[in-house]
Amino acid sequence: MSGIQRIALTMGDPAGIGPEIAVRAAVLSKFRDNAEIIIYGCPDIINAAAEKFNGCRYPLIHQTGELKMSEVTTGKADPVCGLAAMNAVIAATEDALAGKVDAIVTCPMNKASVNLAGVKFTGHTELIAELCGCQSYAMMQSAGSLRVAFVTTHIPLKDAASAITAERIIEVAGLLNNAVKAEGIASPLLAAAAINPHAGENGYMGTEDEEVVKPALRRLREQGMSIEGPFPPDTLFIENIRTKFDGILSMYHDQGHIPFKMLAFDRGVNSTLGLPVIRTSVDHGTAFEIAWRGIADTGSLEAALSLAIVRAGTAKQEKI
Repeated sequence: MSGIQRIALTMGDPAGIGPEIAVRAAVLSKFRDNAEIIIYGCPDIINAAAEKFNGCRYPLIHQTGELKMSEVTTGKADPVCGLAAMNAVIAATEDALAGKVDAIVTCPMNKASVNLAGVKFTGHTELIAELCGCQSYAMMQSAGSLRVAFVTTHIPLKDAASAITAERIIEVAGLLNNAVKAEGIASPLLAAAAINPHAGENGYMGTEDEEVVKPALRRLREQGMSIEGPFPPDTLFIENIRTKFDGILSMYHDQGHIPFKMLAFDRGVNSTLGLPVIRTSVDHGTAFEIAWRGIADTGSLEAALSLAIVRAGTAKQEKI
């Protein structure tokens, strides 16, 4: 790893667990030697969390808004909180693009809060990709050797099948393959989930796997990629199957998220592949029901910070 990594950690929705887990994780001793963690957001919110949960103010804050803690109703969707959370992400992304920070780590936002403010918002992944001007990107969930990338993400289930094209499968498989290689695996072996139950039963239970998925996988193999499938989604995540592979290609959001979170909820990391900046995130939501109570688990955020620090250090080494 090359030097100290400057990490922009966004506070998340002030009404949720974001500020709490941000201040608690950022001061952990395991990050002191190789990272400078700057929390992006509203100073009054961040310091309220730091004083409540750490007994002191937080020393490294990049101000992105002036919302006061007295204006926040915890545990409730609020457009003011949504905009405050979004502004922190925008500022962190701009600084990452400008080279002022080495990576972005995001605490959870509430989609309803942003949309209540009249801003169409489907998720961090899409927002950051748009800010970066990036057209080719994908979401990946990871925990150690378990890596799941998604062909489609934040769209209604009724639209997923038509959005899964051979071109998109090939694009995301390439991003996943590169991500696995970046973690030191020279020749990744990937697996692809089918769209339909039982992988479509040779077309009798849906034709998409025969007409779209299988041809895409053939093209990937012809290009030299090692990828198997399509596997029936209900068996792909069984231990003796999933552990054979370095990465799994999931066709739609819940197909991959449900098994991943059951396997690694407290240590999972959400990454955006294909961006010109490094971005990782927690793999959970704002947890309004336990916000500001000091009981939220910081495991996923710690894993996200650790991965961002490693990737930032690796990126610097590659430039040397």
